[in-house]
Amino acid sequence: MKTIVLNQRKERDELLSRQYLTRRSNQDADLLLNSYLIKLITGPRRVGKSTQALLMLRDKNFAYLNFDSQQLLDAWDANLVIRILDDVYPGYDYLLLDEVQNLDGWDMWVSELYRMGKNMVITGSNAKMLSSEMATVLTGKYLQVEMLPFSLEEFFDWNKLELHNLKPEVQAEGKVLTDDYMRNGGYPEVVASRQLVRSYLDTLFDSIVWKDVAKRHNVRNITDLNNLAMYLVSNFCNPLSANELSEELGFSSVNTTKKFMDYLHEPYLFYYLSRYNNKLKLMKKAPRKVYVVDNGFVAAKAFAVSENLGRLLENQVFIELIRRGYDIDKTMFYYRSRNDKEVDFVLRKGAHIERLVQVCFDMSSPKTEKREVDSIVECAGELKCSNLTIVTRDEERTIEKVGYTIAVVPISKF
Repeated sequence: MKTIVLNQRKERDELLSRQYLTRRSNQDADLLLNSYLIKLITGPRRVGKSTQALLMLRDKNFAYLNFDSQQLLDAWDANLVIRILDDVYPGYDYLLLDEVQNLDGWDMWVSELYRMGKNMVITGSNAKMLSSEMATVLTGKYLQVEMLPFSLEEFFDWNKLELHNLKPEVQAEGKVLTDDYMRNGGYPEVVASRQLVRSYLDTLFDSIVWKDVAKRHNVRNITDLNNLAMYLVSNFCNPLSANELSEELGFSSVNTTKKFMDYLHEPYLFYYLSRYNNKLKLMKKAPRKVYVVDNGFVAAKAFAVSENLGRLLENQVFIELIRRGYDIDKTMFYYRSRNDKEVDFVLRKGAHIERLVQVCFDMSSPKTEKREVDSIVECAGELKCSNLTIVTRDEERTIEKVGYTIAVVPISKF
């Protein structure tokens, strides 16, 4: 066991010696570390959670355990580990537990460490850590920091350009980068090597489905699970119900379909957006729109005859709203009017609807403009909301329609 911990210390020191892009965050790292609450960094695999934790702790005296190691899991002895950590990291102030959800009964062990007064930073790639495991044993004992792939702003940072302050001589380069991000997404490993997008994300997608879903939940019928994942990534931004999916894919049970859909949400691979309705029962019955955590997965995995730029832009806007803290269960929905007009995103604050957001890649055609404007205005009337935005690829103007003012903004300014 000591050899494993010592090897992980070498791994930690090697990681600390690398250069990293500092991610944009609303969280103050020092403020977080000064709190004795558990710092829980969650998000999909390979988005930089470990890096973020290491950067937070870089100048501190901290111990490190990486649970993405079968060696560590096989040799696990909780009491022995604590003694070895004291020996390997004398007088450490913080304890970093990386991908801790891989350890059986991790929540009870972390709770015990918390009672011992350990100041912990934890990373995990599973949304269920928050919903059930964290909520039952560790209620009120943790602060959450959620991480996603690079935002468009961070992608520009990486390319040494400032998204919101582009000089005239780099405007063309800015447009190329904006289109590149929409098509290929923001996974840290591929922002520097765009030629790797398809092969890297193809492998990562399969790894999430097999390791984080099939293995974790002991799924026997992996073919059905994989077929569902492929169908969802190919039909992103479309409304789908478990009944339709079950029929379309020839699954024997709607319940299995629902279960598999939930499993695929847990590692932050897919999100399901409900249709807004004042009546909860009706909201639960309506089909949900499917979104994928990064557009790069669409490029790598989706079965598509042609590129659907409108849906890629919509998916990008959705993930940006998630990044801003909107919640698919409480504060973000889509809406369909009584006349079947749709608005992509209804954003709510408390009981109040604060904004409607429509996404349209190219609104230069009068026919397209009329369709999009009529949809958002009709939905605005039914939902009694006057803060209206249409996000486009690069148009910027204001539209006045029957007493409503609609801000048309390019994705770079949204």
